[in-house]
Amino acid sequence: MKLLHLGDLHIGKSVNDYHMIEDQEYILEQILSIVEKREIDAVLIAGDVYDKTIPSEEAVRVLDHFLCRLAQMQRKTYLISGNHDSDERLHFGSALFEARGIYIASKYEGTLYRQTLEDAYGEIHFYLLPFVKASQVKHFFPEEKIDSYEQAVSVILRHAGIRETERNILVAHQFVTGGKEEPVFGGSENMTVRHVGNVEKIRADVLEGFDYVALGHLHAPQKVGKETIRYAGSPLKYSFSEIQNEKSVPVVTIREKGTVEIELVPLRPLRDMRHLKGRMEQLLDPKNVQDPEDFIYVTLTEETPVLDAMTILRQYYPRTLKLDYENSHTQANVQPDLAEEMQEKSFQELISAFYEMMYGCAIDEEELRVALEAAGEAGVAGEAG
Repeated sequence: MKLLHLGDLHIGKSVNDYHMIEDQEYILEQILSIVEKREIDAVLIAGDVYDKTIPSEEAVRVLDHFLCRLAQMQRKTYLISGNHDSDERLHFGSALFEARGIYIASKYEGTLYRQTLEDAYGEIHFYLLPFVKASQVKHFFPEEKIDSYEQAVSVILRHAGIRETERNILVAHQFVTGGKEEPVFGGSENMTVRHVGNVEKIRADVLEGFDYVALGHLHAPQKVGKETIRYAGSPLKYSFSEIQNEKSVPVVTIREKGTVEIELVPLRPLRDMRHLKGRMEQLLDPKNVQDPEDFIYVTLTEETPVLDAMTILRQYYPRTLKLDYENSHTQANVQPDLAEEMQEKSFQELISAFYEMMYGCAIDEEELRVALEAAGEAGVAGEAG
């Protein structure tokens, strides 16, 4: 059986106020072509389908067209919600969609959603786990100790009745890490995902019982711990920090139990995202102006600012979205990357630093305990101790 793994479509997203709908339509048509040419049996969509909880009419239309095409091609679709999606809106009409082979799990309701397909090697079980927080899972298992995202997911899987001797696929939208390897952020993820510290982490070995784990949440394509636990990444670059990323979709071939083959099929966008650096006269030299319709980030190296630089650049590159300078003045004012520093800190360290900044003194043990308990109740961090 052949599966195609997608994640983090973020349909309806804007980059620096530029609407990406046309680019998203283009890349989804390319994905449909891959589905047809590679004879894909099922498509896995691992959350953050929309960019906003209340998607635009355009975004809804684009997803509707994509799902209808998959149904017309008689491909099964397994779709979950991510932290950007509205559970209720994504769930609407799901009972009708099932009749067309589109299976949607938008909210965890106490049991892990499962569908089963059959091929020449027997049954394959598809488990769909939408984005969950510890506080949501506690409601269904009050007798269990659930103080973290990892404990929440572990409890869900332990109560799912998964038969490990059979072939099992998991579609999930969580922050999964693999041992000593820290996952790579694409750069366009929600700021909370990237900078709250380590509170969302789920170790990859919690998911070891599956033949393939299709993850969403991080935008850089990558494996987590081992080849069969993988983020598809977003199909488009949604930030200039992703300029070097090569976007792809994993095509996963499942044979008998334990035999999984993964091929990363490259995606080619309608417009690429590029960073140009140099003096204005160099960048606008006709022999240097290439692919002018791309999304462009320009760093000018002139010592003095160029009057109306953005207007001039957009005459040559109409989608110039960002402009800055690199010269002796900017080098002298380089500040530390606070966002990067935050990513390295634990939740407890962030709370302590914030308290000291606000009140000018260190947080005491009792106040820290209360803060961590509140965070644990909200599914953001474990309790003290």
